[in-house]
Parts: sequence; structure tokens; C-alpha cells
Amino acid sequence: MSLLDIVIWPDARLTRVCAPVPIITPEIVRLMADMFDTMYDAPGRGLAAPQVGRSERIFVFDAGWKEGNPTPIACVNPEIIALSEDRLTGEEGCLSIPDTPMDIERAAQVTLRWTDVEGTHERTFSGSEAVIVQHEYDHLDGIVIYDRVEKDDAQ
Repeated sequence: MSLLDIVIWPDARLTRVCAPVPIITPEIVRLMADMFDTMYDAPGRGLAAPQVGRSERIFVFDAGWKEGNPTPIACVNPEIIALSEDRLTGEEGCLSIPDTPMDIERAAQVTLRWTDVEGTHERTFSGSEAVIVQHEYDHLDGIVIYDRVEKDDAQ
């Protein structure tokens, strides 16, 4: 496995909508492994393909690893199926916008469907996992945290 360069804002690759992955090839499996290595080294809790210069609908995340409870999940062609009406606001950082945390409002729960090497999955995430899923999913649609705050609050 290897570490990948993280794309830094305002690189235009962070504003593009990513293309679906037609098939999970050995190259895609390697990419996901490299994305995990890069995320852990950064150290972050999530990383989307555009953040490493790839315009494919892939993200990886692990909400619990920093607390010693690793739960790595790799999502190919994720789809948000449902968002709860309950909202929460919390500080979010972004590996592509270093040292610029922002308060972002998100749905408290999100139901996601995705594919990985084992097949198709559907699961409802809550709390920090829901926030991470929504943050990384935004990257696949060319949205960064600056797009989620009032323009006066963005730097």
C-alpha cells in the first residue's frame, strides 16, 4: 500500500461531480487500500476519491479508529437513501482544507446504500458516522464544507 497526495483547496478537482465506478477492479481495490492508508496517516476519519485526485464515486471512512475501535468501511457508488429530519450542528474539519474547522449542520441519521468487494450494503448511520458519511458524500458531488456555511463565515 502507499500514501497518496491529498488535493488541497481551491483545487478545481474538489468541485467536480464524480463519475460512477462501472466495476470494482483490482485497481479500485488498491485505490481503496491506499485511501485508507492515506486517511489514517493524515490522520482523518474519512477520505473521498476527489481528495486524492480521482473523479470516481468512492469514499472510505473509519469513525472509531482514533478511539481504538476501528470500523473501516469502503463505499463504491454510494447512494443516500434517506436523511432524518433531526439535525445536529458540529465542528467539521477537512483534510483538503487543513486547519479550518467549521460548524456544519447535518442530518442526525443517514441511510446509505453502497457496494464494496463483498457486495451491496444498506445501513443507517447516526452520530459521528452520519456526519462523516454526509461529508464524504458531499465530496463526490463537488461540495466542500465552505459550501455548507454562510458565506460570511467561510474564509
